[in-house]
Amino acid sequence: MSIQIEKFNEKDDVASMIEWLASFGATESSGVTRLLYSEEWLRAQQAMKAEMEKENLDTYFDSVGNLFGRLEGTGSAGGTILTGSHIDTVRNGGKYDGAYGVIASFLAVKRLYKTYGLPRKTIEVVSFCEEEGSRFPLTFWGSRNIQGIYDLDHVRNLKDTEGISFLEAMKKSGFEPEAYITPVRDDIDRFVEIHIEQGAILEKNQNTIGVVSHIVGQRRFTVKIVGESDHAGTTPMSYRKDAVSAASECISFLTKRAKRMDRDLVATVGRMDVKPNVPNVIAGEVEFSLDIRHHEELILDKFCQEIFSTFDSLAKEAEMQMEILQWMDVKPVALDMEMNRLVRKIAEDKNTPYQDMVSGAGHDAQVFGSFCPTCLLFVPSQGGISHSPKEFTSVPDLERGIDVLSEVLYKLAY
Repeated sequence: MSIQIEKFNEKDDVASMIEWLASFGATESSGVTRLLYSEEWLRAQQAMKAEMEKENLDTYFDSVGNLFGRLEGTGSAGGTILTGSHIDTVRNGGKYDGAYGVIASFLAVKRLYKTYGLPRKTIEVVSFCEEEGSRFPLTFWGSRNIQGIYDLDHVRNLKDTEGISFLEAMKKSGFEPEAYITPVRDDIDRFVEIHIEQGAILEKNQNTIGVVSHIVGQRRFTVKIVGESDHAGTTPMSYRKDAVSAASECISFLTKRAKRMDRDLVATVGRMDVKPNVPNVIAGEVEFSLDIRHHEELILDKFCQEIFSTFDSLAKEAEMQMEILQWMDVKPVALDMEMNRLVRKIAEDKNTPYQDMVSGAGHDAQVFGSFCPTCLLFVPSQGGISHSPKEFTSVPDLERGIDVLSEVLYKLAY
């Protein structure tokens, strides 16, 4: 039997709250830019804190700027149910990525409290300070501090594109590095996150809820091939050490191999720098990015071994030098099967169409999934568009997501 909760006033409307939060960092193109420790970010976090306090949540910031709204449980059982998402955005991003998860969790807890009173088990709504990596070259600063993966030593030498240091930006927002106390939590019993899909699978399949079974691992590399610049007209083909030609062979191979190896494997070359990048000069150097994702570590291992072995052979055959630098290795995570079974049952009871999914994007749930039972839910993204001012999810889909999330939290905490 499904629980019954209702909206209590206009401020309880998810669409109004989405627009309200998007006003902090709004861009001329109807997007949102809200970067970690920026003025827009700080105002948004403070405004969200004020809304939580209006609904009798006990609020506090930890020492890196994660915001919590706590609804104290009445029971003696230990452990906290944590629910939420991130407040930061990409540059000129959409209104829903991250923000919906914070708002949905807040509204779910607010409605539960007004309908059923205090929970048996403590629930906390979290607005993580950072997930996207849009200002500084790191991701999951908020959730990885909570898990003890990051501390100040990881950011001491980081600067943004304007030369502002991480610690300087942190201090300017009121989070003094000198007062840093590790935000590590050992009381979190379960973590539940709801998020827009950022893809078109739910929409194409006409489903409302995505139940995420795995979040993919991500490996990112920079590949540099060094050949020899020479005259485009006077150098015979057989004498050339053309870095563009070698890079093209590598990219063609990895693309074809990814398609054949596994349908869930994706490999992307998104950036390429060519030197000297002149029309009548053979390229002497090429550097390109490589992003590889799959939800099984063995597939990632096998693919990387095969393509890099082939890259090495191609470089030796062409008498060129190759350097491969790995700068990201995020492990795939399997999410909690028990909570996913609960979500499926809730969706079935509510006649809400759902499907199991693998997330091809990283989320804070990926960080928590290695430390505590974790659940990640998706709602549809219109056209699959995300990280764009055109990002959109309909109000009925947003509300159905909150409806399912509310019942999940009820089952876990009441």
